[in-house]
Amino acid sequence: MITAPLPSHSFCLIRHGETTANADAIIAGVTDVPLTQIGRDQARALSQRMWPEPIAVYCSPMTRAQHTTQLAFPRRRFEVHGGLRERDWGVFEGRPLNEQPAREDTPDQGESWPDFLMRVQTVIAEICAASQGTLPVLVCHSGIIRAARVLWTTGDVGQRPPNAKPLLFQRTGNKISEKNV
Repeated sequence: MITAPLPSHSFCLIRHGETTANADAIIAGVTDVPLTQIGRDQARALSQRMWPEPIAVYCSPMTRAQHTTQLAFPRRRFEVHGGLRERDWGVFEGRPLNEQPAREDTPDQGESWPDFLMRVQTVIAEICAASQGTLPVLVCHSGIIRAARVLWTTGDVGQRPPNAKPLLFQRTGNKISEKNV
């Protein structure tokens, strides 16, 4: 298991709504793909959610994450953070998901797994430090959530996270646990 410094407090990660690439089982790390109607409906459903504490909303610069954020938090200001973008799968972008290389392999013209983990660790630590007094809610991607699991919870990527479902990474003492909220 990787040992990464813990973020200063709890944070919530939300994978964007379903996209055309999700529906077609296509690799779309840095490829900008739109939400499907289902994805837009998933994001709108989040707007009905009552949050138990003040939140600060951040999102990936990818259109699918920004659109999800706009629909899920229609009256709330949010900050776009470049570090929340999905992993670049290089030459595998746009190919069928069943052709995706092993996570630990560095795809030609893509981002390595260690570099991606370091980026995720840095960006979440920065956002948590800047969000004192609020729960940071980050609308991001499957890869970001899986990296957070490797860095701070089980040490394993786990199953693909569901679209548009908040996952709380709750810090208790020197541990972080993932919970559906």
